[in-house]
Amino acid sequence: MTPPQSPGPWTRARTWLQAHPRALDAALAAAVLVCMIVGSFADPGRHGGPKWGTHTPDALSLSLMVLGAGTLVLRRARPMIVLAATGALSLVELVTGDPRTPVAMCAVVALYTVAARTDRSTTWRVALPTMTVLTAAGMLAGPLPWYAQENIAVFAWTGMAAAAGDAVRSRRDFVGAIRERAERAERTREEEARRRVAEERLRIARDLHDVVAHHIALVNVQAGVAAHVMDKRPDQAKEALAHVREASRSALNELRATVGLLRQTGDPEAPTEPAPGLHRLDELVDTFRHAGLPVEVARADHGAPLPAAVDLAAYRIIQEALTNVQKHAGRQAKAEVSVVRVGPDLEVTVLDDGRGQDAPPQDGGGHGLLGMRERVTALGGSCTAGPRYGGGFRVHAILPVQNRARQATEETQTGTRTGTRTGTRTEPRTQTQTQTQTGNRV
Repeated sequence: MTPPQSPGPWTRARTWLQAHPRALDAALAAAVLVCMIVGSFADPGRHGGPKWGTHTPDALSLSLMVLGAGTLVLRRARPMIVLAATGALSLVELVTGDPRTPVAMCAVVALYTVAARTDRSTTWRVALPTMTVLTAAGMLAGPLPWYAQENIAVFAWTGMAAAAGDAVRSRRDFVGAIRERAERAERTREEEARRRVAEERLRIARDLHDVVAHHIALVNVQAGVAAHVMDKRPDQAKEALAHVREASRSALNELRATVGLLRQTGDPEAPTEPAPGLHRLDELVDTFRHAGLPVEVARADHGAPLPAAVDLAAYRIIQEALTNVQKHAGRQAKAEVSVVRVGPDLEVTVLDDGRGQDAPPQDGGGHGLLGMRERVTALGGSCTAGPRYGGGFRVHAILPVQNRARQATEETQTGTRTGTRTGTRTEPRTQTQTQTQTGNRV
């Protein structure tokens, strides 16, 4: 694989000039001044081509050329003022110059700038008077006859400058319109993709809700019946437990079918073990200790039960953070894990003192950090990750616990009260109510 080639001097110079437009205008003004001074020593009226060294510009002509070129430095900031100034200087030279010098080159450049930076109507409202005044001054005043080629050249050069500037502006607008259309199409495709993803998520959420609401309500009712008649009517209790088993089997089958729609060919089978949580934190830390990473754990979460989503998110954050420490922090690194319950939130912090050069990517560049942020954001919390002062890395996550725990408890209590109060015959009503609540949350 060939290494990338460094840009050449011309490319670097062009890039620098594009980043500094005032310097580019100054360079253009200097070039125009050189061309005017060189051209002032030539006699273009000689047969067989211009004759050099026959003219010598006077002090007034040199002053007009210097003033005109200096005015061009401001051509981007004040195009109309620069055109008026260079037009006035050109008019003075056409009237008084003997022999004439090409001061009109400044007006040509200024007229091009006006045409390139304004609209077409403004361009021709300004260009036509400029062309007319300068050409008329050259024909009616000065030492040359009206039909001299220098007078015709003034008209031709000013007209070409206006046309060229208008063409450049039209092309720039055309390219900008194409770029804007492409960006709009890209945004439309992204919005359409996000809309389809949102619709698919909503559909899957509704399917999962239908499965869980129906079968769990049935299991709840039948389990209540079995507990009520267990001592007096064991046969009916066995029948109710058989219904419970059948409903749970149906729920598992439908859940497996729904989750199977999300899988692709070649995906591994879903795990059958329970989801991990902070109760398995010691096992997780031992695996890293056996791999050679010293880890200290400090817990002040009071051993209170956590919602399943929060418990799993905290476990995964610690797992991913310790994995990054082992990968990037170096062999002599040590890690510290703290899990603290602060009011309604659970704070998880993972620190290391590594001096490794391969720091984990930030700002969404790594899938691990991105996954941690997505997990925490989905729960309504916040997650920060970045280098520590003096070396090492820090991952800090705040997971809200109280609100979600209360919401889950209220939903469970509502479903239990409804199922117990209505019995098996009002099961569709329970399912409908639960669908409405979950649909609003989704």
